[in-house]
Amino acid sequence: MSGVDIQRRLDEVERALLNRWPETRIAPSLERIALLANLLGSPQLSYPTIHIAGTNGKTSISRMIESILRSYGLRTGLFTSPHLRSFNERIQVGGEPVGDDVLVANWLDVKPYIELVDAELLAKGEPRLTYFECLTVLAFATFADAPVDVAVVEVGMGGEWDSTNIVEADVAVFGPIDIDHADRLGGSLEAIARTKSGIIKPSSIVVSAAQQPLVEKILREAAELTESTIYFVDTDIVLHNRAMAVGGQVFSIRSVSGEYDDVFLALFGDHQSDNAAVAIGAVEAFLGGGTQPLSVEVLAEAFATVESPGRLQRIATEPPVIIDAAHNPHGAIALARALSEYFDFDDVTLVFAAFDDKDVDGMLRALSESVTRVILTTAPSDRARSPHELAEVAQRYFSESDVSIDADPVVACERARVLALAAEKGAVVVAGSISLLGVALTAAQENGWK
Repeated sequence: MSGVDIQRRLDEVERALLNRWPETRIAPSLERIALLANLLGSPQLSYPTIHIAGTNGKTSISRMIESILRSYGLRTGLFTSPHLRSFNERIQVGGEPVGDDVLVANWLDVKPYIELVDAELLAKGEPRLTYFECLTVLAFATFADAPVDVAVVEVGMGGEWDSTNIVEADVAVFGPIDIDHADRLGGSLEAIARTKSGIIKPSSIVVSAAQQPLVEKILREAAELTESTIYFVDTDIVLHNRAMAVGGQVFSIRSVSGEYDDVFLALFGDHQSDNAAVAIGAVEAFLGGGTQPLSVEVLAEAFATVESPGRLQRIATEPPVIIDAAHNPHGAIALARALSEYFDFDDVTLVFAAFDDKDVDGMLRALSESVTRVILTTAPSDRARSPHELAEVAQRYFSESDVSIDADPVVACERARVLALAAEKGAVVVAGSISLLGVALTAAQENGWK
């Protein structure tokens, strides 16, 4: 097929997925996706897997794990969500988004089986397979077809009933767990933690970020019930000598299997070195069962080149424009700390949008001490909260003159850039909704932001 035909077919694939239940709706059962996977020969069992859950940081942790494994010469599969611009970003092989032609071909292979399962579900009065169920199986089939040596799989939402949980992972990994998606995962921290702990498989190795005491207790209980070994950052994996550096940061880590001094990470924010500690522990667990240290040279290569799009990512320099995937209070706190500790801006304009189910008050409260003003705009989704409603919340934490509205997110970003250029050390930060980041990225590319 020509390039035009491939693009047309890719658009058809995306429309077919979007025409299903959105990924924000959960079918609380693995039976549906297991039926589909079984018809395809259980592709997710044809390679070893590292499975990552958590409220924040799981995409960055996943990318770091993948980068280390790839630096070891392994052919990697990486499945993350959500995407910023193209859904190809979610399915990567060998560190690159899977090609349009491969994605289309693999979709055509799995589509007849999806339709078979759809028909069976409809006959029982159940809805068809969801967007995320189909995309997950497409990723697993793509990795099997590649083939990959190892898959790094990020949970979509929750854990126990998440579509990705049909994998049999030898290593389960947890980023920080906090309250988010409470309407779907349970209204308490305990309920959310228990749901996420459901990814731990029998006799596996578990590596976790530092957690609140209740969450740590729940993860330890889950590990004990499954006869798994568990390691925590700050207890078993300890960071020290953390310092800023040009283009990132430097730190040392005493991990389960070895010590790593003066490690350079090409990402900003203390939370990213925390994520790096989790990633190191996870790869130690995968490659040597937690008994062999990693190669210092391999680790240096992996962390010097790792990227985490949409996580404190600078997409322009004149003026500086930073996009960050903070979309809950925990993420906003990490962003605020990074802005204060890793940058020397004296005037920051925040472009902010959020979905209806998000804790807007908690996010804006966290960010108010680190930004000068806020422009409220609209996230590109039918789940977006109106900028006027956002402004009512923002006025609790900003003066009236520092709160404004531009419903069009591109216009909001352009006005923020004008304000930043007028300041001596001005900058723009775009946050609150991951879908908003994609708009900023596209605007930067199409409008030639330098």
